[in-house]
Amino acid sequence: MDEPAITIVAEGLRFPEGPIAMDDGSVILVEIARGTLSRVLPNGTVEVVADLGGGPNGAAIGPDGKCYVCNNGGFIWHERNGRLYPGEQPPDYSGGRIERVDLETGAVEVIYDACDGKPLRGPNDLVFDADGGFWFTDHGKTAPRQRDRTGVFYARCDGNHIEEKLFPLEGPNGIGLAPAEDALYVAETLTGRLWEWRLSGPGTIVQERRDRPDGGRLLPAPPGYLLYDSLAVDGAGRICVATIVQGGISIIDPVAGTAEHLSLPDPLTTNICFGGPGLRTAFATLSSTGQLVSFPWSGPGLPLNFLNK
Repeated sequence: MDEPAITIVAEGLRFPEGPIAMDDGSVILVEIARGTLSRVLPNGTVEVVADLGGGPNGAAIGPDGKCYVCNNGGFIWHERNGRLYPGEQPPDYSGGRIERVDLETGAVEVIYDACDGKPLRGPNDLVFDADGGFWFTDHGKTAPRQRDRTGVFYARCDGNHIEEKLFPLEGPNGIGLAPAEDALYVAETLTGRLWEWRLSGPGTIVQERRDRPDGGRLLPAPPGYLLYDSLAVDGAGRICVATIVQGGISIIDPVAGTAEHLSLPDPLTTNICFGGPGLRTAFATLSSTGQLVSFPWSGPGLPLNFLNK
């Protein structure tokens, strides 16, 4: 697909990800290299909501109206030709955790930093279900000669219940739910694969044997070499995966079994969300160039639990 006509909403951001299009017209996002949860106003002004340190990554609004953030603990950063790139685990790695941020006061709480005694390494992205629980991925951390084996977790926002549901996966990143919440979608970055698991209820995976022993179904992908980042689901049930290297959004229809690619002008297109009137505006983070952009979508996005009323 041809590159859409984009509007630059904000620039000068320090590796933005995790956008949330709020009902007041602002967009909350993280700046990973800045270590902040930030708010972009409709006029492009950027305000810091909270200084989190480490590497704030995915973000979502919970049932209490607070913002839940996956913090990956930080990266070594590289700047080349005016573009910013994340690298390996830094010497000042601060540990992976799930944080809760009060959007009014900026107060920050760590609600999870481990599961069954095993530390979280690099939490990346999360999605809330209608029951108030949330699924999240742990992307892990990378060192010069090794990288973590990680998986997918389900947790409650009260800080009292966390379970590892899928293990191992290869760099799990984007995560989302089907409109009926009967399927979970997980994108692996390094393999460029998108997986589907059927759900029978909140936090419960149906262990059907399909392409893998753990029951996952491999979904189609656009041709060529690509890496996957975060994702969102639109109102038609299509999975819209921010795509690295090719730079843009891969649009996968899990029912029709089709995949196409929408190009955007940054090889590190990392996230997409929907907002505006009727949820018909897509917002994407062009991370290496530090931009938040918007463009019209072909239909409405999928309303998010606890955000789109």
